[in-house]
Amino acid sequence: MPTPSRLKWFRRAATLAAVLCAIVVVVGAWVRLTNAGLGCPDWPGCYGQVHPAQVAARLGEVNAAYPERPFDYQKALNEMVHRYIVGALGIVVLGLAAFSAWNRRDPAQSRVLPWVVVVLLVVQALLGMWTVTLLLKPLIVTLHLLGGLSTLALLWWLALSPERRELKAAERPVRRLAIVAMVIVILQVSLGGWTSTNYAAAACPDFPACHGRWWPDMDFANAFVLWRGLGIDYEGGVLDGKALVAVQLAHRMMAVVVFVYLLGLAFKLLRTPGMRGWATLLGVLTLVQVALGIANVKLSLPLWTAVLHNAGAALLLFVLVTLLARLRAPEA
Repeated sequence: MPTPSRLKWFRRAATLAAVLCAIVVVVGAWVRLTNAGLGCPDWPGCYGQVHPAQVAARLGEVNAAYPERPFDYQKALNEMVHRYIVGALGIVVLGLAAFSAWNRRDPAQSRVLPWVVVVLLVVQALLGMWTVTLLLKPLIVTLHLLGGLSTLALLWWLALSPERRELKAAERPVRRLAIVAMVIVILQVSLGGWTSTNYAAAACPDFPACHGRWWPDMDFANAFVLWRGLGIDYEGGVLDGKALVAVQLAHRMMAVVVFVYLLGLAFKLLRTPGMRGWATLLGVLTLVQVALGIANVKLSLPLWTAVLHNAGAALLLFVLVTLLARLRAPEA
């Protein structure tokens, strides 16, 4: 007979996995922003070793083997810390999938989704490998970011797994609005990832204008070419000034849409019974995200604001997934 405590432990493990995944996303941003994405030019090891300290002991040999990528201990350590945390996440995710198979007779046990997360994590590992081997190709790095956030959303959904109930009349339109909010936030995160991976975050040094103009010269045709072939080293970016400005302005314009929509959703939640706390949290996070985006420009992209901006996107995702879980439609 199914034991409720089993599901309680499953959800606790899923919560741990979601927290680990959030750390992976933030540390991944930190790795990218410290220009450590190629700190280890191979995968899954680092210059063929498990830890950068082992590489440092064989420095001459390593640099001879990788003349185009001399060993940098700090960058290598940043990259390997990210990989270590991903390894820990992988162990927990495999445990969740195994548990779901063992506890499959419990009707409340999610049986398919844990294995979907396993597959997604395998795809993420491949994207992580290609991030290195394809020399930080923007499309691959952006997909890696989106895969990380997708994994985070699914793990958090597993951690919540609320019982389905009949939605109240006031909740039905909120659910539809929350779904649209999730879509536009994903679009904005995609643009943010494209901005970061193309090194376009500092393309406009002023705000709210760009180079003193509301509509500067831009090259959208080249700004959003997704694939430019193989063998190109994208470290530092390859786009010219006008294309970089186009990427940055696209991210800013979409930010306005997201800002207005999320604040509108927050006001709608304020008028929905039982949703006042979520309304406040969503509104505060939205305002903080915009403030961090502006600070990135005004302060010339300091590491702490850039990393917090990525963390803010993950927190918004947490809130929206929680809202959708609370507003799940009943099964037919």
